[in-house]
Amino acid sequence: MPLTPVLTTRWGAEQSWRLATYERMEGYSALRTALSMAPDELVSMVKDSGLRGRGGAGFPTGMKWSFIPQPKPGETPTGPAAMPKYLVVNADEGEPGTCKDLPLMMADPHSLIEGVIISSFAIRSHFAVIYVRGEAVHAHRRLVAAVEEAYAAGYLGTDILGSGYDLDLVVHAGAGAYICGEETALLDSLEGYRGQPRLKPPFPAVAGLYGAPTVINNVETLASVPFVVRGGADWFKEFGPEKSPGPKIYSLSGRVVKPGQYEAPMGTTMRELLEMAGGIRPGHELKFWTPGGSSTPYFTAEHLDVPLDFDSVAAAGSMLGTTALMVFDETDSIVEATLRFTEFYAHESCGKCTPCREGTYWLVQILDRIAGGRGTAQDLETLLDTCDNILGRAFCALGDGATSCITSSLQYFKDDYVALLPPEEQARLGRRLPIEPVGAAS
Repeated sequence: MPLTPVLTTRWGAEQSWRLATYERMEGYSALRTALSMAPDELVSMVKDSGLRGRGGAGFPTGMKWSFIPQPKPGETPTGPAAMPKYLVVNADEGEPGTCKDLPLMMADPHSLIEGVIISSFAIRSHFAVIYVRGEAVHAHRRLVAAVEEAYAAGYLGTDILGSGYDLDLVVHAGAGAYICGEETALLDSLEGYRGQPRLKPPFPAVAGLYGAPTVINNVETLASVPFVVRGGADWFKEFGPEKSPGPKIYSLSGRVVKPGQYEAPMGTTMRELLEMAGGIRPGHELKFWTPGGSSTPYFTAEHLDVPLDFDSVAAAGSMLGTTALMVFDETDSIVEATLRFTEFYAHESCGKCTPCREGTYWLVQILDRIAGGRGTAQDLETLLDTCDNILGRAFCALGDGATSCITSSLQYFKDDYVALLPPEEQARLGRRLPIEPVGAAS
């Protein structure tokens, strides 16, 4: 498949992370265009482009920007419209298998910074924050250096490029909590509190950072904005399907010949991506894979031709998530993999709500028994019952995500679980196996 890199176009350049390289390769040209436009024009352009959030939820980016309360011409602003507006970048990438934002920040940090400036101008914000996962020290240092370069060149600070627009940008390192990838927990962390999700409504667009209107976008989302401005909405929509357009970074890991980051239009299939990655390692065959990280229901070989865009993946019973494509072959145990993922969610649960705090702990205990050959026939039903009591009842999406791998693994590989039960438990179960997965994987 012939591909033209967009988001990764500078990754192979020498010292791609430096400002000089970025400017030589059309960097900050989109910012100049944006500053000559009205903020509302920019919001409309991004809306028209169809750009959807690349952090997992796939919410339309321009629509999110339009929710920010703005003063009406000729009226004295009151309430949220009178408050400062903030832009926060969610760079707290920490889900198993998800590894697209860190390489982007390492290889091309100025694309993110330019996207931040344009987006801040569009929502009339004068203060922005990039919230980076604390363990990613290398990415944090590179971003800080790039921000310093941008300030020195006049792309940040006061009167940017003589436009009269001011913007300050801060790079903030979190403490390495997965829950801070949830946008409201991220805001609490930024404000100096323990990272725990907030009750919504109010939504961040009305009451976000410091109680003021706030837009929270993912790294890849904002790095796409300069290309939308430079190429135009119609150009952007040439990539991928109508409802999920644009170029996309797919992260392939696991049992493939050439794991790594692969840029392709939205809607590319896993079969096509595997061809780019050299296929499954020689002598083995695909068993299962994740379309969007460990929090999304598993797919199998029968899903290789599902277009990897938000709507198509959802229609097939999973979620596109962060396009973290972890690939497993016949040598991998579905039960062991599911146990490892569930241990992660139990460890990272913030403990705020009972279904997630207690439920993920119980799930780990049951899966550990089954994986160790000590499970019972009842355990399989208890697993699904516990998932049913977490799904839709947890305070945030972490609990829901923790159930996805379990329910889908039982949907597609129920016999793998049964095979690990002691003989007497297998006999008790017999051929009954009436278990029907619940929730997202049903």
